[in-house]
Amino acid sequence: MIFETIVVGQLGVNCFILADPEAKDGVVVDPGDESGAILELVRAKGIKVKYILNTHGHFDHIGGNRKLVEATGATLMIHRGDEPFLSRASLSARNYGLKADDSPSPAAYLEDGQSITFGSIELKVIHTPGHTPGGVCLHIPSQGVLISGDTLFAESIGRTDLPGGSTQQLVTSIRTRLLVLPDETRVYPGHGPATTIAHEKRYNPYLGH
Repeated sequence: MIFETIVVGQLGVNCFILADPEAKDGVVVDPGDESGAILELVRAKGIKVKYILNTHGHFDHIGGNRKLVEATGATLMIHRGDEPFLSRASLSARNYGLKADDSPSPAAYLEDGQSITFGSIELKVIHTPGHTPGGVCLHIPSQGVLISGDTLFAESIGRTDLPGGSTQQLVTSIRTRLLVLPDETRVYPGHGPATTIAHEKRYNPYLGH
């Protein structure tokens, strides 16, 4: 699998570009900003972007949606619970002294248990509310990869002090939906370094032992 990470925006969001190496069909996850750099990498790899997937609706993860959709014609998807964030990205960013484009409406919704395929690669949607009501993680079992958005970080968890956040719900989501995955699963968060399920089970201070 083609798996590229590009860190975008002033809040350092990990944008992921995934594709089938043969078919070159792919997805872009959380194009938060710097859409020009994302498109440059997509074109350099010869990837046909089928889907743009948002793990959640915070402005730093969706700010590049509009330009990516316009440039690629890809299907924009987010969980229904976070759709209201899309039209408020510019306002939310302004509260932090930053800028972001409002996102177009999704063409389809991400739903728990859903399978999304690009080429021969299958991605499974796991609904993990807590950071936001519609937060999701994206699991690719065949590759042992989990894209965790702002749900789970290396030895940390997503913040829950923003509207719609719940610490209890987030910890429950992680324990019941993510820690049950194979220990060797590589976890790629929305910010910061990668980790593994085994490491988080052992060392994450927010999850108990």
